[in-house]
Amino acid sequence: MAATGKRVSAKAGQFTESVIREMTRRAIQHGAVNLSQGFPDFPAPEEIKRAARDAIAADINQYAITWGAKPFREAIARQILKWRGMAIDPETEITVCCGSTEAMIAAMLAVVNPGEEVIIFEPFYENYGPDAILSGAKPSFVSLHPPADPAGEWTLDEDALRTAFARRPKAIIINTPNNPTGKVFTRRELELLRDLCVEFDVIAITDEIYEHILFDGATHFCLASFDGMRDRTITINAMSKSYSVTGWRVGWAIACPEITGAIRKVHDFLTVGAAAPLQEAGVAALALPENYYRQLAAEYLERREALLGPLREAGFRCFVPRGAYYIMTDIEEFGFSDDLAFAEYLVREIGVAVVPGSSFYRDRRSGSRQVRFAFCKLLSTLEEAGQRLLHLKKGKRT
Repeated sequence: MAATGKRVSAKAGQFTESVIREMTRRAIQHGAVNLSQGFPDFPAPEEIKRAARDAIAADINQYAITWGAKPFREAIARQILKWRGMAIDPETEITVCCGSTEAMIAAMLAVVNPGEEVIIFEPFYENYGPDAILSGAKPSFVSLHPPADPAGEWTLDEDALRTAFARRPKAIIINTPNNPTGKVFTRRELELLRDLCVEFDVIAITDEIYEHILFDGATHFCLASFDGMRDRTITINAMSKSYSVTGWRVGWAIACPEITGAIRKVHDFLTVGAAAPLQEAGVAALALPENYYRQLAAEYLERREALLGPLREAGFRCFVPRGAYYIMTDIEEFGFSDDLAFAEYLVREIGVAVVPGSSFYRDRRSGSRQVRFAFCKLLSTLEEAGQRLLHLKKGKRT
C-alpha cells in the first residue's frame, strides 16, 4: 500500500501509478524496444483515419450527445446483432465512453456500493484493482492456474469460484480474451459463470476488447448472449485494439436500460463524452468487411510466432496465448531474485522493456517469476527485440 499524506485521499494512497505505463517511460529513457505497453507501432486502417479527418473538416468538433453520437450507437447495435445475434436498443442500452478504461470504472461506480464484493480473476489487467478501490468495492480474487504444459490452457478452480460466489458478491469482472494470460474462456466455463451469476444474482462485467484477436481455432463467446444473462451483464468494448487506435479513447458499455441509465449518469460527470469526430470514424470502423477481422487475426498470429521463437531460444518458458496480443513467460531459468529486478535488467542492459508479472497479482509474490511481453508490433520491431534477447541467453545473471 502506498503512503499517503494528510492532503491525499485514502483511496489514492491504496494503489500506485500504472506499472505498464511506467515501463513505457523506462523504455524511452533507455532507448529500449517497448514490448511492455499494449499499443501498436504500425498504422491504423486508412479508411478509419480518413473518416476522422473528414469529420473534423466537416466541423463535427463540438459535444456529441453525452452517451454517444446516434450514428455510432446505431453502428454498435448493428455490429452486436450481426456478430453476437443480440438485438440492442441504441437509444437505451449503449453508452459511449472515453475508452474501455472509463467504461469499466463508470460501470463499477454505477452498480457497486461501498463494501460490496467484486470477483476478479488473477492474474488481472492492472486497472481492475484500482477500479475496485475507487468504486469502494471489496475485491475478491480467484486464481487462474497456469498450465503445466506451456501450450495448455490457464484453468479455473471451480471450487474456489463457487466459494467466492457463496459470499454473495455484487459483480464479477470477466476479461476474455484475457490480458495478460491470453486465455480465451470456453463455452463450458462461461456456462458455469452464467449458472453462478443466476444462482447468486450477480452482475457480470465483461471486458471483451480483444474479441477479434484469436488463434488456434479459439472462439469468442459473448456472455450477455447466454440464457439468463441479457439483463445482468455489462458488456465493455472499444475501438482501441481491433482498429489499432489506442490513443483515440473511444469505447462503450452495453447493458439493460436500468443499468445503462446509471452508467450514463456516472459517465456524464466523469468525462461528459468521447471525442465527437472519432465517434464518426467509429462508424466507418464498424463497417469494415469480415475479411478485415480475418486478416487482423492472421497478422497477429504471425507476430505471436515471430516472438515465441526468440523467447524460447533465449530461455523463457512461454505460456502460449490463444487470444489477445500478450505472452506471459516464466523467468525461473534466469536466476534473478524477482520479476522487478529482471525487468529492470532487461530494459537497462538488454534494451527490451517488459511488464513485471507481479503487477497483475494482488500478492506480488505470486507473479515474481513471470513477465509479460506485448507483440502488437511490426515484425521488424519483434525481430530487433529477438536479437537483443539472444544476448540474455549468452549471459544469464543472478
